[in-house]
Amino acid sequence: MVPAVPEMPAQTAGRQSPWKVVVGTLAGIFLGGVFLFATYGKALDPASFAELIRAEKLDFLVPSGPLALLVLGAEAAIAFALLLNLRRLWVLIPTALLVAFFLFLTGKTYVLWLNGEEPAMASCGCFGNLVDHNPAEAFWRDVLLFLPATVLSFLGRPRGPFPWKRTVIASILTLGATGFAWKAPDLPLDDVATRLKPGVKAAEVCVGEGEDEICLTSPAVEPLLATGSHIVVIADLLDEAFAELAIERTEDLFVRMGEPDLPQVVVLHPGKKADEAAFQFLSAGAPLELRVAPRPLLRPLYRSLPRTFLLVDGIVRETWPGFPPLAELRAE
Repeated sequence: MVPAVPEMPAQTAGRQSPWKVVVGTLAGIFLGGVFLFATYGKALDPASFAELIRAEKLDFLVPSGPLALLVLGAEAAIAFALLLNLRRLWVLIPTALLVAFFLFLTGKTYVLWLNGEEPAMASCGCFGNLVDHNPAEAFWRDVLLFLPATVLSFLGRPRGPFPWKRTVIASILTLGATGFAWKAPDLPLDDVATRLKPGVKAAEVCVGEGEDEICLTSPAVEPLLATGSHIVVIADLLDEAFAELAIERTEDLFVRMGEPDLPQVVVLHPGKKADEAAFQFLSAGAPLELRVAPRPLLRPLYRSLPRTFLLVDGIVRETWPGFPPLAELRAE
């Protein structure tokens, strides 16, 4: 006689496996942390993120500036929702779609790089200027950080009534993060948001790798920056406002380059050599040492132009938005 199989109690029929709940929760928290870091890195410099959006031609419906804030708000909402364990389908499905979009962008750049159509110094920008990477590193990093955690976060999803309290908290935090990104350009965060800050060695500010590596002290840029004292101005030579400022400061600072108590002034610009003649015309021949530097090398060093830093024996001593007061330089 075959013994009867006992029936599963009704209250345990829908119970989830404990290990799935634990794995799914931990995966969601990890993924939320990654999204939060990505949001933070881009929120410090939303203008740079908007440039990436324009470069990818994603602003065909909404201008790049507002679109950058909308995307940052969506990333922040997903980050806070996952950190608060709001792993419902209305959170996980948008999360998966956003991850797929990230992988598409980095994957496209990776393929172009493999085919020689993208320089080795190109980067995705998913984590803002705070993370340095080439296209291969960007793609495989995103695969490892996003893909497994996204799949595992679907395990052991919470059930029960709608989590109103945690949803309200996530919404408030999202509004705060979006507001921070909106106001960030006006906040004194240059040393935090860029790779240029006091104590940084100019020889270690580089992009590319191997034979393609180029640094602030490379011969192609300005080898003399490795020694001595220099005022280094990062600027757009075709910006008429900068040209007017150069004229204004000619009697104040730039014309005094030969004085023993002032460092040499060098202007780094991401344009072309031909731009220098146009600038000399616009600035009435302001006596500046002009040097071309690759845009990928300079872009992580500023949020807005011009930006100035004092370099002493190859080490950044001070940074300023715009131009520094002459009195401060004399005190150095």
